[in-house]
Amino acid sequence: MIRDAELRARAEVVIPGGMWGHMNAQALPPSYPQFFKQASGVLIKDVDGNEYIDFICGFGPMILGYNDAEVEVAFESQRARLDATNGPAEVMVELAELLVETIPAADWAMFSKNGTDATTACVTIARAQTKCRKILVAKGAYHGAAPWCTPRPDGTTAEDRAHLISYTFNDVASLAAVCAQVGDDLAGILVSAFRHDARHDQEMPTLEFANAARALADQNNAALILDDVRAGFRINIGGSWEPLGVRPDLSAWSKALGNGHAIAAVTGNNRFRDAAQRVFVTGSFWCGAASMAAALATVQKLKRIDAISQMVRLGDMLRTGLQAQANEIGIGLRQTGPVQLPIMLFDDDADFAKGNLFTTTALRHGVYLHPWHNMFLSAAHTEDHIATALIATKHGLEAVSQQFSQKS
Repeated sequence: MIRDAELRARAEVVIPGGMWGHMNAQALPPSYPQFFKQASGVLIKDVDGNEYIDFICGFGPMILGYNDAEVEVAFESQRARLDATNGPAEVMVELAELLVETIPAADWAMFSKNGTDATTACVTIARAQTKCRKILVAKGAYHGAAPWCTPRPDGTTAEDRAHLISYTFNDVASLAAVCAQVGDDLAGILVSAFRHDARHDQEMPTLEFANAARALADQNNAALILDDVRAGFRINIGGSWEPLGVRPDLSAWSKALGNGHAIAAVTGNNRFRDAAQRVFVTGSFWCGAASMAAALATVQKLKRIDAISQMVRLGDMLRTGLQAQANEIGIGLRQTGPVQLPIMLFDDDADFAKGNLFTTTALRHGVYLHPWHNMFLSAAHTEDHIATALIATKHGLEAVSQQFSQKS
């Protein structure tokens, strides 16, 4: 990793810490690269020329694979005509129409650039409509990096979070208790598509919890807000809670929406239309037409090829194969949450030493996994990619078995 090391050293001089945020490779074992130079389909290549089958997908945006031809043609065609200018292009209306047609809970759509934009706008719209302040959030849930929701509070104030109240995900009694606690000052109940906290087993929402969230929002004249930034378009094309039959008032979208191009959206129902019109949320690049064209092409293709069914089928193949390996070798491995957004955690691994060894071994065999964050499948993954990944995971499990059996 000579070139990667050189770039890290140069970055340290001109960038605080050399890198920031969730893509900082310093949070991963030393063998993980920080810098990349090429990507296509599900293959990524680091600056030292090492190639990997990628199961991170840029932390979610790549749902059709890197540099999908249809998406890139749409992006470049629009960019050549018009991108960011004094006002939006026609494609903004076309994209909003497509989202309203695709998402049953949506009567309207607004656009921005990243997930934090979208979740923040949802909270702002909820407060504008209800004239209330309190927002209920699940303990440990991630909703972005703005001062009101960042998981790392350095540089923020207590006042930034003064009106956030925590409940326990999937715990109806907990949710009901905090609703009662805030009384008539409840603006919104913010829920994740499923519990996908880093370093923890994932947890799908129960029907009882989803129904309770909807009922409590209604009883308190508050907004039910679905943060679908991470899972959107991977669980259900119309929204991650559609299989539950529970529809939010407001939803936040980003990541997969533009297949790697910077775009986010807020969708909502007509009850919140007037408030969405009144609030002032904006950005100089939020109406970038090229990213909107990419999003239009992405959603159209996702629907046409039934991408979710493909991801589920291959995710099942990966999960089943990996579990069979773990059973054969005799290792306690937990795989939780949707198969298309997998996480793999080891029993008795509080310091993630097993997970680190497992994923670094897989990395050496050309497969990029994450030791403690949920991963992502895309419609560009194939059975061959899964088969190759299972060869790497077997090496990883054997390494864990050998090293940790010797310690016991």
